[in-house]
Amino acid sequence: MQVFRDVDALPAGRRIAATIGVFDGLHRGHLRLLRELVRVARRWHAAPTVITFEPHPDAVLRGAPPPLLCDPAERLARLADAGATYAVLQRFDPAFASQTPEVFLGRLRAGRELAGLVMSPESAIGRDRAGTPQRLREIGAEAGFAVDVITAVDGGGEPISASRIRRALAQGRVAEARRMLGRDPAVLGTIVRGDGRGRLLGFPTANLAFDAPVALPANGIYAVEASWGGPDPLRPARIAGGVASLGVRPTFDDGGARVLEVFLFDVDEDLYGERMRVAFIRRQRAERRFASAEALIAQMDRDAARARVILEGRRQGADDARRPAGGRRP
Repeated sequence: MQVFRDVDALPAGRRIAATIGVFDGLHRGHLRLLRELVRVARRWHAAPTVITFEPHPDAVLRGAPPPLLCDPAERLARLADAGATYAVLQRFDPAFASQTPEVFLGRLRAGRELAGLVMSPESAIGRDRAGTPQRLREIGAEAGFAVDVITAVDGGGEPISASRIRRALAQGRVAEARRMLGRDPAVLGTIVRGDGRGRLLGFPTANLAFDAPVALPANGIYAVEASWGGPDPLRPARIAGGVASLGVRPTFDDGGARVLEVFLFDVDEDLYGERMRVAFIRRQRAERRFASAEALIAQMDRDAARARVILEGRRQGADDARRPAGGRRP
């Protein structure tokens, strides 16, 4: 997949089929739209093209972005895996936001042929969201491109959306978020030095810092799967299970700052500066204050042992799912 930083940089002379959106999280609804894009692009003899934005449009339109469900690097990797030929990571600023749908589509079509657009019913482009599916069909009828509108993916009685997933995570409902995403919820951050308290307690941790606000689950203790290294977040060089503490560390009265700390099983090496992806597998318990460091250590031992059981059960379940009928491996 080729990545461009502006729609004007898309290759001239190409016939393209495009979809446009933030695609935060690349959840099941997004994946249905992308599958449709690839399908109709093949029918239209066009290159499937995804136009997404950086920063999140809410940073410009509302003054602050929502916490991200998907790091930009992971978003691009998932778009490539979904079959996109081209991706545009378009800078979203006030000038871009002020464009009418006609001006934007004129830029998209300049020097190339737009075979069609793929949209969801609630999506819209351009200033004041004037480019609704109906309006774009009117423009397409005059300009010679099609508009394909797909139905939303239902999850629990209403369409799946990034905002619904964020709400589920904020309330600690990891399994619900997983069902809507189609995968484990995860964050991607950089390992930084902490205060070293975990090592003193016998549980050295990787402490994550984030470039932008990310959608973290509710405070608590989690069984996690961590990965790092490799060419992109979906193809890591290393994977390890672990137990994570997310919260304000009330036992030590650290001032209220939320911290994500991960104790990795069977890993003892310097990881400072590594970009690490942490997938939340199961919430084990809420965060709480302990009367002493000794009581906390005893609970951490129990948390780690339980996380190992959870992760082993998950691994065994995955192995069973891959095993051919009859129980024999090929």
